[in-house]
Amino acid sequence: MKGLENKVALVTGGGSGIGREICVRLAKEGAKVAINDIDEEAAQETLDLLEKNGGEGTTAIADVTDIEAVRAAVSDVIDELGRIDILVNNAGWDRPLDWFVNDDPEVWNDIINLNFKGNLNCSRVIAEKFMDQGEGGKIINIASDTGRVGGTGEVVYSGTKGAIIAYTKALARELARYKVNCNVVSPGLADTPLTQKMEEGSDLSKKVFEAIENQTPFKRLVKPEEIAAAVAFLASEDADFITGQVLSVSGGMSMVD
Repeated sequence: MKGLENKVALVTGGGSGIGREICVRLAKEGAKVAINDIDEEAAQETLDLLEKNGGEGTTAIADVTDIEAVRAAVSDVIDELGRIDILVNNAGWDRPLDWFVNDDPEVWNDIINLNFKGNLNCSRVIAEKFMDQGEGGKIINIASDTGRVGGTGEVVYSGTKGAIIAYTKALARELARYKVNCNVVSPGLADTPLTQKMEEGSDLSKKVFEAIENQTPFKRLVKPEEIAAAVAFLASEDADFITGQVLSVSGGMSMVD
């Protein structure tokens, strides 16, 4: 990918799963990576992995649902690495699938706060930094194809991912005058520890996940490194004229305009 050498990327939820693979890929492309997670040990494990393979970075421990904690972590990253050029809003969560009418509204709050409000918090803080720096930047938000077509047993989760898609498009319009690109990577069902935990947690999860795999033209789940590759492309100079777009990485499961 063009233009990622020595760029500084902040990746939220970088301690495991898709987030860790995004950190690894960006480091391989030459970027310095600030690994955000609420779990300090997990973030450090990702950093150790990057450094073992010649990468460079730091940890940025913060709860993304707390905007002041995000501001403090971003300030620390800039003090250590000099600037931030790329934000990848990856942090997110879901519980084992269940019917909407069985959901606990308290769980709704947890999903909305992390998946959507956390995304907004990080985008707000980084957008301010990009404006101050005056050299553009990239914001890449990780949504889900459930936000494009809906997901059985994931009504609230789907809603948060649809919100990410909509607000990214609006943000892209506002920040274009500052040469900031805002795009979405929208994965299908990915083979991650979270997915495995969800599948073990309910019969509905198991049935839905099996159906998704069977209905995917390539007959398998998405690999986290394939999502990371899409992120690296959108973060690179190769995508400088792409903004407000949604790139599905779903093996053809969701063929939508």
